[in-house]
Amino acid sequence: GIARVRARRGGGRVTAVRVAFQGELGAYGDQVILEQWRGAATAVPSRTFEDVVTSVASGMAVFGVLPIWNSTIGDIVPGRAAVQLGCGNQYNLAIISDARVAVRHHLLGLPGSAMDEIVTVSSHPAALAQCGRFLDDHPRLVVTPAYDTAGAARDLATFGRSGSSAIAGARAASLYGLVVLKPEIQDDPDNFTHFVILATHPATR
Repeated sequence: GIARVRARRGGGRVTAVRVAFQGELGAYGDQVILEQWRGAATAVPSRTFEDVVTSVASGMAVFGVLPIWNSTIGDIVPGRAAVQLGCGNQYNLAIISDARVAVRHHLLGLPGSAMDEIVTVSSHPAALAQCGRFLDDHPRLVVTPAYDTAGAARDLATFGRSGSSAIAGARAASLYGLVVLKPEIQDDPDNFTHFVILATHPATR
């Protein structure tokens, strides 16, 4: 299993492998890395899904994790497109394993904020789609798509104003000093996302 492939030897010592994921620390891709490598990997944030592919292909990362399917919304099209790109002739990567991660979305706010004060919410489009019922029940909220759940949380902590919120996981709340205004707002209590793990194709090593 992938958990056994955790470290590489460099200069006579064991060093943590670099694993690329889309988003910021605290994203669900980061959660996959924590669960699969059990702390023995360095997570490499990437702006886009394609950046994950190029990080692995260039050797900046040993592995990459990409989401391809979610139990609420189905195919994650940009993730699948990046996997197809990575496994194509241009980069010649290979899927070496997969992982399933529980996705529990929380409405996060700045310390001291309250639910009845919130007027805006930001998150990745896939996360917003997974929380459709909550958003329908709160039509006053102005929704702003972001490139990442944890990125939305980090931006809220850095630039947020009173009345702003983000949808992300508990780890993002902890990392960026936010409070949970409403826990587990995903439509499906058992919401999960299926990720694949990419590496350089063995034939090209």
